[in-house]
Amino acid sequence: MNKIYFYIIIASVITSLLSFVGVLFLSFSIKKLKKIVMFLVSLSAGALLGGAFLHLIPEALEEVDHHSNMVWFGILGGIILFFILEKIIHWRHCHEITCDEHPHPIGVMNLVGDGLHNLIDGMVIAGAFLVDIRLGVLTTVAVITHEIPQEIGDFGVLIHAGYSVKKALFYNFISASFSILGAIIVILLGTYLDGFVEFIIPITAGGFIYIASSDLIPELKKEIRINKSLKQLLGIIIGLGIMIVLNSFFHVH
Repeated sequence: MNKIYFYIIIASVITSLLSFVGVLFLSFSIKKLKKIVMFLVSLSAGALLGGAFLHLIPEALEEVDHHSNMVWFGILGGIILFFILEKIIHWRHCHEITCDEHPHPIGVMNLVGDGLHNLIDGMVIAGAFLVDIRLGVLTTVAVITHEIPQEIGDFGVLIHAGYSVKKALFYNFISASFSILGAIIVILLGTYLDGFVEFIIPITAGGFIYIASSDLIPELKKEIRINKSLKQLLGIIIGLGIMIVLNSFFHVH
């Protein structure tokens, strides 16, 4: 069990360190950065949907055996939970760095929303590892593919909101570090609450579906040019392909 805890902490630390990815794109123009981010968004959408439908849901169904209704209610609950969270904190996945409204308060709101999101990511990763190490790896990859475009977008929002590069990196890292806290919470709760881990997997699947379908894909739908749309479709297919290929290496059970 100590080995699993080690994997959980390492995975959550890796996702936290992704907050520094934005600095790699400082020399990019807004136009070029937007192109990169939107391709990564499509890649993320495919990976999240693949993670939910190819890995998390099958694993959840296997864990509960004959009580499949619990899984479907859990997935619906996850979708509703993420909807409520977005409403409460006015969380916006603004991956377009050129958004018009980015005053300083929006930067603060972005950090708060991202902190809560990362807290949930840490819980998701930890819950998956407690079920199965291979499922934990697959879930971590799905989270990472979502985190990279988000962190680039968040970094751009903070810079545009008036933060210096150093402050943007520092605050973004603090926000990202909440994934470690989320992982620790699940390690503690998962030990004492019967069925906690089995409960969090379908909720995670619902969250992945919600993020992909309500946050990421709507951003992609704004692009109507054929060539750009085909690139986005390619990104989604690659994202799905990544999860399929990983499944052949880390086949759960």
